[in-house]
Amino acid sequence: MRNQRANRIASSNQRFYQLLLSTLAAFFGVQTEQNRSRDFQSQSPIPFILMGILLAFILVIGLIFIVKLVLH
Repeated sequence: MRNQRANRIASSNQRFYQLLLSTLAAFFGVQTEQNRSRDFQSQSPIPFILMGILLAFILVIGLIFIVKLVLH
């Protein structure tokens, strides 16, 4: 039972890591064809959309922080 739980957690972490890397690569336009094909085979685009929104939000907040830091 512990091994199954550990395997699910590891699998979940790996999927999150792949989702993050795929979204970052697509965000900056450097996604490989192999990864793009794998991503389009997923069942739902919702995780990619949510991750994209989150990354865009982080980018905007980071830029605002940098501008405020430079101007003060």
